[in-house]
Amino acid sequence: MQSESSRMTTAEEAKFRISAPNSKPRAIKVIALDKRSEEVVKKLAESKWNKASFFASVHFDSPPQAGADWSMKAWLNDIAGRTIKLMDEVNTADLVVMVATAGEKAEAASVIGEACAAKRVQTTALILDRKSSSDTALSDTLLHLRPYVSMLVVADDDDYIESMLTALRA
Repeated sequence: MQSESSRMTTAEEAKFRISAPNSKPRAIKVIALDKRSEEVVKKLAESKWNKASFFASVHFDSPPQAGADWSMKAWLNDIAGRTIKLMDEVNTADLVVMVATAGEKAEAASVIGEACAAKRVQTTALILDRKSSSDTALSDTLLHLRPYVSMLVVADDDDYIESMLTALRA
């Protein structure tokens, strides 16, 4: 009797295999929320990625009101310094990844999070410099991010951020 593994390698069974990749690359937007994370995002942008876009900063008029329709004007600066409407980028995103530094204020997460919620775009936050910040500093950053992301990762070093983006198929 053939094992399941050997049976799957026969020519007869091979005709049922799907030869196409299992999914298309995701349109991922990676946004730095502070100066330290901006350095990391700019360095990451130099690598080859499938379909990821990298942004250095966020500017907005005022935070959105909870429960209100989206009416805020907010902009992103890409790595080259061009200004782009936040909603234009969110509209073309499958996933938005926010990168923040432990101990830094991450108020822009509310603006990005509300924009993503309005368009039902999944959000993730990656936090840098865990080892070099106090628990209180980390808690302050988490306080700003936690309500606006579906996945939150605290990284010990910058290399983990690159690994995480690769795992997310950026």
